Amino acid sequence: MLATAVAKRTGNDRGDLLVSEKEFVDHYEVLQLSQSADKEALERIFRLLAKRYHPDNPESGNEERFREVHDAYEILTDPARRAGYDVLYDKHKSMQWQVFDQNAAPGGHAEDQRIFSGILSLLYAARRKDPEYGGVGALDLERKLGVPREHLEFPIWYLKKKGWAETLQSGQLAITVLGIDEIVTRETTAPVHRMLTEGEEAAARETRDVQQEA
Repeated sequence: MLATAVAKRTGNDRGDLLVSEKEFVDHYEVLQLSQSADKEALERIFRLLAKRYHPDNPESGNEERFREVHDAYEILTDPARRAGYDVLYDKHKSMQWQVFDQNAAPGGHAEDQRIFSGILSLLYAARRKDPEYGGVGALDLERKLGVPREHLEFPIWYLKKKGWAETLQSGQLAITVLGIDEIVTRETTAPVHRMLTEGEEAAARETRDVQQEA
């Protein structure tokens, strides 16, 4: 059954898996792995996610998610294709999430606030995509926010102490229910609104409306 579903995406469809800058897909995020993941980790996570999202799974089957997982696996387990993809990946990430003013004083309160908001926004997006297992690894946080790892230690500690973030069994950082409540009520925090997509903003409004009616 798994082989049948996979077969539908192979053959003449391999050309569709080529990465383009125009329609960039974060295959590492799809597989919930860091860019440094080895082949063994890729295979292990692929089996887990493929089983979860296989269309024949009556509880969690999702054909679109299954295809995303399979496409990511095909690219990242092929050494040549992965090398080419990593070049685009690094270029794409270097242009994302530029949420910090260049004139902000290093180590100041304004910088901390931007980092708090940036981390929460990234974690919120990951949790929305996968409510049960959605998280972001430390390397991805550093790359997407454009912030050195040593500058993330304090914000991550703070978010955990506030109960807004937690560490998953996978080792990734994930937003909690309290963190979601915090981010959807920050209506006047510009960095959050700049980073949330229109779909995420709609979801935030819907969540807020539900809370107000409760």
